[in-house]
Amino acid sequence: MYTRRIFSPVRLVLWTRYHLLAFILIASVPVLVYGVLGQRWIHFPWLPIALVGTSVAFILSFQNNAAYGRAWEARKIWGGIVNSSRSLGFMVNDFVTNEFAAKPATEEELGSIRHRMVMRHVAWLTALRYAMRAERPWETNHRALTNKEWKDRIKVHELHNTLKDDIAEYVPEGEGPVVCGKANPAAQLLALQSRELQRLRSRGLIDDFRHMEMQGVLNELVGFQGKSERIKNFPYPRQYATLNATFLWIFILLIPIGLVHEFASIEQELVLDYSWLKGWFIWMSVPFSVVVMWIFHTMERIGRVTENPFEGTVNDVPITTISRGIEIDLRQMINEDAASIPPPIEVRHDTQT
Repeated sequence: MYTRRIFSPVRLVLWTRYHLLAFILIASVPVLVYGVLGQRWIHFPWLPIALVGTSVAFILSFQNNAAYGRAWEARKIWGGIVNSSRSLGFMVNDFVTNEFAAKPATEEELGSIRHRMVMRHVAWLTALRYAMRAERPWETNHRALTNKEWKDRIKVHELHNTLKDDIAEYVPEGEGPVVCGKANPAAQLLALQSRELQRLRSRGLIDDFRHMEMQGVLNELVGFQGKSERIKNFPYPRQYATLNATFLWIFILLIPIGLVHEFASIEQELVLDYSWLKGWFIWMSVPFSVVVMWIFHTMERIGRVTENPFEGTVNDVPITTISRGIEIDLRQMINEDAASIPPPIEVRHDTQT
């Protein structure tokens, strides 16, 4: 999906509010033990903690680069689907004619063929969308409360409807249940398109050259589907994700233990001139610790929600919106009644689904 302002400061704080509360609690415990209970042994030298932080920063950078690469590749794939879909629409509209037919078809029949092929292509887009939205075991972002809140607000279409119901309006009667009964409905729809082209070639409604050109576009769509499925079905390597999360939380737990002693040392110098700071200045380590923990954890979480670009979170590729845009373009190409063409997908909370 695409969102314009989801990471504005207010929304970012709301998105991470539960972790912020946890960080405040984590940062307060060492101060209580060190400053209030007088357990001065509760501290670590800052240098090894900084080294751990440097290592975590490198790992986070690697994860975020990989996650962004997956998301960007997914967007390029669906951009290619847009272009190939329009090309198919041009060809269906202009290539399916009586120019090479020994027995010409009526204009009504030609219009019916064009309409059937265009709508079957929209059905393919629909089936591919549903396949991309299907849950995978490694996709766990929807379990986070704040992620679920956004998902409930933007109402991802495929998560509240079924393929069987959506596809029924696009394919001839009886074709939908057969397609939905297959393991890969999207691939079956492309196979049906290929058979349709063969029938048109047999009747002379397209010639050899046009048949090859249109089959070439179908082959492009097969390639885009395979690339999209590859991203969906092969996750960011879990060993990296698991170790990254483990190292991050080790660093988060060490930060306040290291900072409490640093602020206690600063306090000892300040009380010489400002005696009223005694016992209070050490609490300044809490907001500093929280800021550092929040930055590192938020960067890790951003990478986590980006690595699966079809899961249905607010930063995923807006495949529902893209598909509806293609549908509108194709149906306008074959001069359908404007009243029968659905409107663009509504933007909710500055987010496209």
